[in-house]
Amino acid sequence: MLTRVHATIALIAFLTAADNTVVAAAAPSVAAEWGLGVTATQGVTVAYLLPFAGLLLAAGPIVDRFGERAVLRSGLLAFAVGTVVAASAVGYWQLVAGRVVQGAAAALLVPATLSLVRTRLAAADRARAAAVWTIALALALAAGPAIGGLVAEHLHWTWVFWGTLPVLVAASAVLPEARHAAARPTDVIGLGLAALVMLLATGALMVLADGGILAVPLGAGGVLVALWFVARERQSPAPVVPAELARDKVFRSVLVVQALWGLGVTGVCVVTPLVHQRWLGLGPADAALPLVAVAASLILTAPWVPAVLSAVGEAKAVSGGLIVVALGLVEVAAVNEIALLWPRLPGLILIGVGSAFTVPLTTLALEVAGERLAGAASGLLSAAREFAGALGVAAVAVFVGGTAGELANGYTAALVAAAVLQVGAALIAARVGETARVRTVR
Repeated sequence: MLTRVHATIALIAFLTAADNTVVAAAAPSVAAEWGLGVTATQGVTVAYLLPFAGLLLAAGPIVDRFGERAVLRSGLLAFAVGTVVAASAVGYWQLVAGRVVQGAAAALLVPATLSLVRTRLAAADRARAAAVWTIALALALAAGPAIGGLVAEHLHWTWVFWGTLPVLVAASAVLPEARHAAARPTDVIGLGLAALVMLLATGALMVLADGGILAVPLGAGGVLVALWFVARERQSPAPVVPAELARDKVFRSVLVVQALWGLGVTGVCVVTPLVHQRWLGLGPADAALPLVAVAASLILTAPWVPAVLSAVGEAKAVSGGLIVVALGLVEVAAVNEIALLWPRLPGLILIGVGSAFTVPLTTLALEVAGERLAGAASGLLSAAREFAGALGVAAVAVFVGGTAGELANGYTAALVAAAVLQVGAALIAARVGETARVRTVR
């Protein structure tokens, strides 16, 4: 039975994911209107992903402290403000500012929503809720680029933002009742260090894409701040990553696998409409339509996932799914020199089919966390995925060039690199083991 919790999960998953994919499809139109280069165009996407990832770690403890409903209300209001700022943009930096506000708001929304899965649903309903979340993300992956392309081609790119407002209103109308909030100490300095690491790492990649000499000091600064963060975590009485979760091998493995999947797949998906426009010569709407194959195959595969899990176990199902994703990425890379659309479809379908088997990761990690740390665990999972996605988008900018040929060659290299990351994730998922016991943190 679907409830207000399921409706909230579906709407916010779709909202936070589609706002990224919609803009990615419309970004080439923004670039054409304002004369932006590849890096500046990618910056419109990264301006959303970076605060999204950077603030997710802080959002988890905020959810645990104030409760899901209060955080969801605040996040929806902030998202609306950012949307209006971006929609009314008269220049590049106003658009970037609006995207930053949207990303910060999404950082509040996602862990609060995922926390509902652990705190408001019985164990038997959590797998269904995780499936609803994944299907909504898949729909966003498919519908977002298609909507963005259609709007950019037939209306104006600013309408990709104005069109978000009805979804915000709908999400506000179905919010479930709040659980009792439980205060948990927060290490503000640690959260700041974590966000700074993400900023420096992503900034280094984006500067490197432009051939800037600041890439080395930015990267070195990121390493130093990361070491500082690790040292502080070991001494802090209230670490950003709760000690119970940091010590849990299952949770750590899920976190790494989630990050590798996001690093490999998100960057490629974000740049795919741009490749289809510049390399294949498609319009904004047609360029985004092939991603429907990814989402449709994921949605059609999702009902079969429980049966596969029962037959082979979680470790084999997840690792096998990631291998299928890798095969799909390799297939697209192999046919990328052919300036036609249809040869890419088998690979895109494989990416969707394999990604369906990453669904159990979310449920597994939340079970490990338990109700007390559900917000923190949700924030960590989402931060891993979104930060990896921001790095992936920035890394793709390193591979691609300005001309259509350079863009196509860089896209091929990015696809191969993404496939290697999926193989690595599959190996880690396999090591979790068939007998990995879910330990609820007390």
